[in-house]
Parts: sequence; structure tokens; C-alpha cells
Amino acid sequence: MNDRHIGSNFDDFLESEGIRDAVEAIAAKRVVAYQIEQEMRRSNVTQSELARRMHTSRSSVTRLLDPDNPAVTLSTLERAARALGKRLEVHFAA
Repeated sequence: MNDRHIGSNFDDFLESEGIRDAVEAIAAKRVVAYQIEQEMRRSNVTQSELARRMHTSRSSVTRLLDPDNPAVTLSTLERAARALGKRLEVHFAA
């Protein structure tokens, strides 16, 4: 049994495995995708309508909402927020 992680926290484990950045990126994307989907539901906006408002394709919106696809630009997030009548805020956490 490998006890090298006993007593460490989860961040230490991810760091030692060399996957912390990737895991955090995917977690952040999942939160963003969830928030956009929730706002779409509240506003009764479909993916097609969001794409139209963002001046992009529906497939781009599908990628934006894919929680497992961490590749998204701030520009795309800003356009999605504006299309839903919101503002994008980005914060750094400790």
C-alpha cells in the first residue's frame, strides 16, 4: 500500500501527480458551463438563440457548454454573458 499521501490535502495530491492545473481548469469550466446553462434556463434561451445573440454557431455554444472542454476564451465568456444580459467578472482566489 502506498502511504505517501496520508496526511496531505487533496491539492498536494494533485500537485504531486502533476495534474493540479488540468483538474482546476476542468473544475472551473464545469462551474462556468453550469452557470451559463442556469442563466439560459432562467431567461428561457435556447442554444440556438444564444448562438444568434453571440453571433456565432450553435456548435460553438455546444463547446462552451461542454463541461469537459476547458478550452474557452475570456472573449467568448464575455460575449455569452452579454448575450444573457449579464456581466462577466473574473476573480483570483488564494
